Amino acid sequence: MKFDTPLLKGVLERRYKRFLADVQLASGERITAHCPNTGSLQGCAEPGFEVWLSRSSKAGRKYPYTWELVKVRAGVTVGINTGHSNRLVREALTGGLITRLRGYKLVRGEVRYGEERSRVDLVLENGGGKPPCFVEVKNVTAMVERGIAVFPDAVSARGTRHLRELVRVVKAGNRAAICFCVQRSDVKEVRPADHIDPAYGAALREAMGAGVEALAYRARVSPRAIDITGEVPVICP
Repeated sequence: MKFDTPLLKGVLERRYKRFLADVQLASGERITAHCPNTGSLQGCAEPGFEVWLSRSSKAGRKYPYTWELVKVRAGVTVGINTGHSNRLVREALTGGLITRLRGYKLVRGEVRYGEERSRVDLVLENGGGKPPCFVEVKNVTAMVERGIAVFPDAVSARGTRHLRELVRVVKAGNRAAICFCVQRSDVKEVRPADHIDPAYGAALREAMGAGVEALAYRARVSPRAIDITGEVPVICP
């Protein structure tokens, strides 16, 4: 996934009200940017961090700047825009990178389904006799220790609901998968954040036990592009 226009570099002053961030641009101008991430951004929102922003060309937008990336330490840049995760996973699917989900000719996005009025991120169909596969995509940014990323970084009742829906999909005879899209390259495994949301961790284990497939892919992140590079294991100790 390439950025449509060059990103602007700045320094984060503060993130607040979940959706806002004050940034000083390299030009010295101070602006307020939209923060496209509802999580806590644990480890990714410290004042003084280098950040990169995109700027919308749409007239009349209250906050034309969008926070895209943050440098958390030397050599490690993290993509914080959750809106990119579906696109990244979809590109990886069509490119054949997600080997366990190969063989489907049709990919549909944002499909309504389930008993709890949910909307699944992707549905894979026309798999040559394979049942349709319902895929939930989750963006991962938090790291608790070197190489170990966790999800969620804040309590996620919505995420737990999605896992319940995926279990029902499997029981109905279809495939279901949860795909953790890790927008950072320094990750070796993904784990449930039991210390933050134990209910989600319990639901993930139950879902995996019921046949929901759990996948995780890390990405190479730069101010020019974000690309999924390879799979990492999902560990539920």
